[in-house]
Amino acid sequence: MSTSSSFLAGLLLVGATVSAVAQQAPDKIKVKKKRGAKTEAPAVVQPTDGAVLTTPTLATDKPTEWAGTYAATITQEDLRQHLTVLASDAYEGRETGEKGQKMAADYLSTEFKKLGLAGPVTGSDNPYLQHFTMERSTWEETATIKAGTQTYKWLTDFYAMGNSPFQQATSVQPVFLGYGIEQDGYSDYTGKDVQGKDVLILLGEPTGPDGKPVLGKDGAPSKWGNDYRAKAAKAAEKGARSVFFVSFDPNNNFDKLVPRMMPYLRRPSISFKDAKPDGRRAAFFLSPKLGYQLLGSNAAAVTKYMDATGKAGKPVASPFKPVKFTITAPKKREDFTTENVLGYLEGTDKKDEVLVLSAHYDHIGIINGEVNNGADDDGSGTVTVLEMAQAFMKAKAEGHGPRRSILFLAVTGEEKGLLGSEYYTDHPVFPLAQTVADLNTDMVGRTDKEHEGKGDYVYVIGSDKLSSELHEIVLNANAQYVKMDLDFRFNDPEDPNRFYYRSDHYNFAKHKIPVAFFFNGVHDDYHGAGDEVEKIEFPKMEKRARLVFHSAWELANRDTRIVVDSNKK
Repeated sequence: MSTSSSFLAGLLLVGATVSAVAQQAPDKIKVKKKRGAKTEAPAVVQPTDGAVLTTPTLATDKPTEWAGTYAATITQEDLRQHLTVLASDAYEGRETGEKGQKMAADYLSTEFKKLGLAGPVTGSDNPYLQHFTMERSTWEETATIKAGTQTYKWLTDFYAMGNSPFQQATSVQPVFLGYGIEQDGYSDYTGKDVQGKDVLILLGEPTGPDGKPVLGKDGAPSKWGNDYRAKAAKAAEKGARSVFFVSFDPNNNFDKLVPRMMPYLRRPSISFKDAKPDGRRAAFFLSPKLGYQLLGSNAAAVTKYMDATGKAGKPVASPFKPVKFTITAPKKREDFTTENVLGYLEGTDKKDEVLVLSAHYDHIGIINGEVNNGADDDGSGTVTVLEMAQAFMKAKAEGHGPRRSILFLAVTGEEKGLLGSEYYTDHPVFPLAQTVADLNTDMVGRTDKEHEGKGDYVYVIGSDKLSSELHEIVLNANAQYVKMDLDFRFNDPEDPNRFYYRSDHYNFAKHKIPVAFFFNGVHDDYHGAGDEVEKIEFPKMEKRARLVFHSAWELANRDTRIVVDSNKK
């Protein structure tokens, strides 16, 4: 799953994955030791790209009677067999655009073909692969900020993520925005025009005299305090060109943080080749020393301002007069290709409507010479999609195929910002208007701390955001077949983790397509080298996979398409 502010103990300031692995010599990689169909008359459907696919005629019995039969073909043994391959060291962590990701794409497309799924992509060298061009960029370590008579250095006084509007030396007059927050009853943007400007924002959020956040529920952190990306997104929405973040919290030791961040900061980031200029903003992170310099202030004045804001519970007048500075922050750029993997099962009497079952098959690759195999993130979701494809294809072969068509979609680039699913929803093979729902499976093989020592569970996120019927389908599938605890806590629009926005279902939700995201929560090996097959809890994974299958079976076979009847945050 795409990274959160919980990623690595020392990265609370940052809360985001820095993109793709730099090339490394093989001798620097630490390799860890591991352990008959019916013949029926065909019908045809025409995808948006012109490919003609065939399907058997509709079986006469009721499809819902067969759900349990085919769910039972999703087994721990098969899940383990696929995952042992995809999450092995040979795949080098499946880094987007790198050798291991290409190997994984080949494995998945081969398995889709073996199952009998159609490859629906026309104009491709492989009809199961949707290729697209990305841009890989790396920060030049010659970057500097000059303020007054002082010159501040890259990875000593500041670092950055995202795109850079400062390829050449650029003069900047920053606009100070306090904490950069905007919500009901609290706005740092009131009376300020930041269109095309560069904003300076405090990390964290206001805290009261008791040290507790004043904007979260019952003193808990809000989304503004936990994740800088909410502030960056708000600044982008307001039209800012770039954002400069600074933390004056003594618990966030910038000098200790930078060395831990360095392997990530030196890895390339990834974006679309044709990304719009007003797309993802650059986010710069400053040392306290540089922050004081740019504010034209000192520790005592900043502390006084922060205390006053926390006490008031709303923005207060700023005493600061930010100073003009010159920044040079170039990036090296190169193009590369990556690919989504698509397998298509055409339906019967409702074949023009398409259900998407998705998971991302990429991961974060090799860091500091260690292979990050991502067995849970998201090898578990990927092999769940494979097993669901097997179950649906077996049903079809035995005359009980789904009424609606199903697209099994393994996407790339999730770890770099949900890029593969964004590409698919911007370039759909089947019309989005005919896409009934997306069930997304991302991390379903482990247990988080909240549920240790408790019964079987899964988090379900987003199922009620757009369609009450989808929510009921998941509830009923669980009650009838699986009977595990469904945890909906992350549906809270104030969830500081913002999980709803951090996996591939969200790109479908943006297009008003109902979604449900199945997730086991974050554990200690999240985005770490310890996320290995040996730690996967296959009995739990099997039950979660069957829950997704039963939900999909109902969506694919019900008489009426689910309706979009809500628009919850």
